[in-house]
Amino acid sequence: MEQRHLGRSGLSVSRLGLGTMTWGSDTDATDAAVQLTTFVEAGGNLLDTADVYCGGDSERVLGRLIRDIVDRDDLVIATKAVLTSEGARDASRLHLLRALDASLERLGVDHVDLWQLHAYDSRTPLEETLSALDEAVASGRTRYVGVSDYAAWQLATAATWQRAWPGRTPIVSTGMEYSLLRRDVEDDVLPAAADLGVGVLAWSPLGRGVLTGKYRTGIPADSRAATPHYAEFVQPYLGERAARIVESVSTAAEGLGVSPLAVALSWVRDQPGVVAPIVGGRTPAQLAVILEAEELTLPAEIRDALDDVSSE
Repeated sequence: MEQRHLGRSGLSVSRLGLGTMTWGSDTDATDAAVQLTTFVEAGGNLLDTADVYCGGDSERVLGRLIRDIVDRDDLVIATKAVLTSEGARDASRLHLLRALDASLERLGVDHVDLWQLHAYDSRTPLEETLSALDEAVASGRTRYVGVSDYAAWQLATAATWQRAWPGRTPIVSTGMEYSLLRRDVEDDVLPAAADLGVGVLAWSPLGRGVLTGKYRTGIPADSRAATPHYAEFVQPYLGERAARIVESVSTAAEGLGVSPLAVALSWVRDQPGVVAPIVGGRTPAQLAVILEAEELTLPAEIRDALDDVSSE
């Protein structure tokens, strides 16, 4: 799998990242083990988790797998902090550094490779939040830092603050939802990231699963939209606009002899500024389909057609 530098840094990551949001709940430890070994054997190294995923169980499952079945040095481990178990935001220095220590304990490692601020906390002074990033790097608990779901002005403010004084650790990544169904980041976040030398990690690149085409004729019983904890997450992408885009993706897929998933994923992966989409198959079979799509590069005329239909 191709490796790409994360922003204007020396960190190389695979151009697909493996998301672990469901590990410890919808994805049990056995399936997680199969996914991890399959991903690493395919040349992937970027693993994305967070302290709040499955109440910490995502990190715990990953930690056991790191200890038992894969070499830590083959992985780029990325985790996040800011959100609390109550759903609030706390980017105070106290909360962040405690959360990082707890993540390291669950993961069973002495450092992570990328530590990200999971959300913007308007109640905490940004300079206090960013000082926690500096402390995390200086203490060796993380090698690089990033943010997630920051508006363009928030990203620009944070990245500029870190670059304004020697010794502060630069922000190298931003995680944003980005797909053919969600392109508003192109208006301001992507240009800001490009100017600041920040790499984009695109989460939900398959439009919360809708771009796979599984919802074209209804809601399958085994889909996320059929579950009480994910139904509201998927619902916004089940309207008429989404249906038109899905049909275009499906038409392109038929013409190329590939899956709609492959078309949608390839489109995001090769957008300017995107370092890696974060993919999260709940089962080993789903991940296998995703990895099969990794080799596809869309012809320019198909990219243009998808750009047109999804910009409406």
